[in-house]
Amino acid sequence: MLRTHFAHHPIYEQLEGQFERLLSNRRVEVDIGKAREARAIALIGASGSGKSTAINRLLTKTPDLILPEEGQDYCDIVSLIIPSPATLKSVGRAILEALGRPLRRERTTDAIWELVKAFLQERKVLFLHLDEAQDIARHQTPKEMQSVINTLKSLMQSPSWPVGLILSGTPGLKDLLNYDPQLARRVFPIELPRLSPLGDISEVRTLVGFYSKEVGIPWGPETIASDVATRLVHAADREFGLLIEITIDGIEEALHSGASSLAIEHFAMAFSRRSGCIAGLNPFLADDFERIDVRKLLGREGEE
Repeated sequence: MLRTHFAHHPIYEQLEGQFERLLSNRRVEVDIGKAREARAIALIGASGSGKSTAINRLLTKTPDLILPEEGQDYCDIVSLIIPSPATLKSVGRAILEALGRPLRRERTTDAIWELVKAFLQERKVLFLHLDEAQDIARHQTPKEMQSVINTLKSLMQSPSWPVGLILSGTPGLKDLLNYDPQLARRVFPIELPRLSPLGDISEVRTLVGFYSKEVGIPWGPETIASDVATRLVHAADREFGLLIEITIDGIEEALHSGASSLAIEHFAMAFSRRSGCIAGLNPFLADDFERIDVRKLLGREGEE
């Protein structure tokens, strides 16, 4: 039940508000037959920041948003993960598959993207979501990078059917957005910031308290008096999505052990289970926990 709960935060509200405004504008333009240049939203955050959860929430909870379904002619948005290795041709092919129009024979890159534009219009797609969008700019020559940018701009600038973009990815996505000022001015950037081990502690305590109360396992006195919230922020590498995961994992440990309250040892057990680290490299047990690389699996002393 806790894993299905969505923790609202200001960045999601910003994403939701911007998307609903762009969606409303596009629907009005379609209704009055006015083709105006579309815009893009870029959601940027590190691994574990909660990007995928935020996008999934956006797509499933936006009122009246038509998602692709088999046998359905029209949809408002098509969503896909950038294939790896990412080239313009492979991305175009992936979009055609997501549109339900897979290629039957080999075609040139230019021909593939002409088909993409045609089928986006055929299905009345208003927005195209590309996840892991930073990969499309990875290992590209300057000429190839410009081709990627020109292709993205051409989708938004199509005179017959402009399509808005939602690009989600890691901070490497900034390199793509800032490569061309003409692309940058068409994008509304939204970044998921890292948590602060000082400024966000009160919110972290409130969040953990909410989750534990939901399952009837309150914070124990030991936990409240300890610096567990600060350790939790570090254990999650200051990423909001990871913090939620570790919080729920800690509550799961408390449930399995039959505990009457949530304590720091439950978080320690959860982190040990996730990482396979020794006690000395567990941020919920070590005195100097801030030195620990929490992204490292099977941590052992002497392997710094």
